Amino acid sequence: MKFRCLLFAIAMLAFLPGSVMAHHSFLASFEGAKTITLEGVVTKVEWANPHMYFYLSVRNEEGKAVSWICEAAGPYLLTRYGWARDLLKAGDRVTVIGHPARGGAPVASAGEVVLPDGRRLPGGAGDDGGLQP
Repeated sequence: MKFRCLLFAIAMLAFLPGSVMAHHSFLASFEGAKTITLEGVVTKVEWANPHMYFYLSVRNEEGKAVSWICEAAGPYLLTRYGWARDLLKAGDRVTVIGHPARGGAPVASAGEVVLPDGRRLPGGAGDDGGLQP
């Protein structure tokens, strides 16, 4: 648990300068040229402005669970894309197609989210690496 808290604190510090200056640039925080696919179980969902965050437990190559932070668009844009606050819940198994954070932290911009029922919804805005409907 202490390791997770430390990892989360380090990841958040990486984004602090962008937060202080209002909204951060997508390319300043994420590798826009790289795409990753994460398959895991949702452990937590936070609907907040300017972004919605959800946390995934993902098994790495060695089979060890790694906690990933996935950043999505803000609540207003997500609702326009068909999201609802109760759409994603702890315990759901999802796939995220997105872009990894610069620097290697387990943080990703969620461009598209494949829900447990197979629906594919955009997770981000078109100008921040997300897919638009």
